[in-house]
Amino acid sequence: MSEATQTALVDETEVGSYFVANYPPFSVWARDAVDSEAKPALNAAPAAAVPLGLYLHIPFCRKRCHFCYFRVYTDKNARQVGEYLDALAREWELYGQLPAIANRPLNFVYFGGGTPSFLSTRQLAGLVERLTALTAWNQAEEITFECEPGTLTENKLAMIRQLGVTRLSLGVESFDDRVLEVNGRAHRSQEIGRAYQFARGLEFPQLNIDLIAGMLGETDGTWRAAVRKTLELEPDSVTIYQMELPFNTTISRDRLQGTGQFTEHMANWSTKRRWVGEAFETLERAGYHVGSAYTAVKDPARTKFIYRDRLWQGADLAGLGVASFSHINGVHMQNVDTWEAYTDLIHHGEVPLGRAYRPTDEERMIRELVLQLKRGSIRPPYFKDKYRVNVLERFRDQLASLAAEGYLNAVGEELVALSRHGLLRVDMLLQRFFLPEHAGIRYT
Repeated sequence: MSEATQTALVDETEVGSYFVANYPPFSVWARDAVDSEAKPALNAAPAAAVPLGLYLHIPFCRKRCHFCYFRVYTDKNARQVGEYLDALAREWELYGQLPAIANRPLNFVYFGGGTPSFLSTRQLAGLVERLTALTAWNQAEEITFECEPGTLTENKLAMIRQLGVTRLSLGVESFDDRVLEVNGRAHRSQEIGRAYQFARGLEFPQLNIDLIAGMLGETDGTWRAAVRKTLELEPDSVTIYQMELPFNTTISRDRLQGTGQFTEHMANWSTKRRWVGEAFETLERAGYHVGSAYTAVKDPARTKFIYRDRLWQGADLAGLGVASFSHINGVHMQNVDTWEAYTDLIHHGEVPLGRAYRPTDEERMIRELVLQLKRGSIRPPYFKDKYRVNVLERFRDQLASLAAEGYLNAVGEELVALSRHGLLRVDMLLQRFFLPEHAGIRYT
């Protein structure tokens, strides 16, 4: 096989995860560690000055997108949705009895999914009333709420605003109806504009638009139109992800089984990087500032991503709901990943953990380093102060290789900064910093 052919094969969007969401990879987390590590961590006092966040997994959608790899359900009726919301509230009650969580203020709250905006106004109000009766979040720095445009009405958005949401994130993904259709999205372009105008009229502190570069059927024309239409709306922030194919998506199963269900073209990695690079350049010309491999904001002094930044600096997070992830008192945890197991454990008065992992100090340091690199830079003094590690020495070879390949702009005592070239492929570079036993293993 020629070198050119090998390069072309590597560039194709194959089945597998590349996005680095945590470290060590989830596949090394274990069921046995729930009793040996997670439960002792939950029954210990929290570390001083560590902020606490709350994540709520709302796993309901009108349709399952063909690229979706999250635990979501499209077949639950109103009674079942209500039972799940009762379980969420009960789970938070269980957490509130544990020393690691009891009486701690919430620094940030995140409604994720699935589709949180799938819930009715009555369901949302009831859930939030129960949660805030246990822990007030009116002093939280950020409350984020993910939305699918087609589920939004003006009344529902008004309710979401009344809940104290500070960042509303619209899962637009594309403005092209054909691209939306072939990728299984439930909404269409007309619903985007209507929902956005409703939200803008309610004066949310931060309106965010999500885009995905490289969905099935994406072309230069549809992508540039998406960026242009995003700019016309003037959101406070824009989040852009490059399409990937984790193992449990509909598209991935089709490719692995060769059933030929999806015939639309999918862009390769170099094309997706080019598209995101072009989008960033266009946004910058319009006055936006690129703040990570995925985000651009209009006003960095006012527009923040508290959830992201706190997690990437080791904050505690209590994740509620089926398959949700937590990080508490230095231990990674994940809830059980089926509806039946989750609700059964809640009904028996147990925090519904399915697997866990206690990273070593070195692994915690690596976790923060690779996650913070996704913002485009790290500050060595931060790691010296927190972990007593000189990252310039510890990762001398890795940094030298990145610099030699043009992925770094700066390597110094105060700052290590990625080039734009490096930022656009950062997730593919991060495994260089992994410990040998974690390199190349299945991420999930």
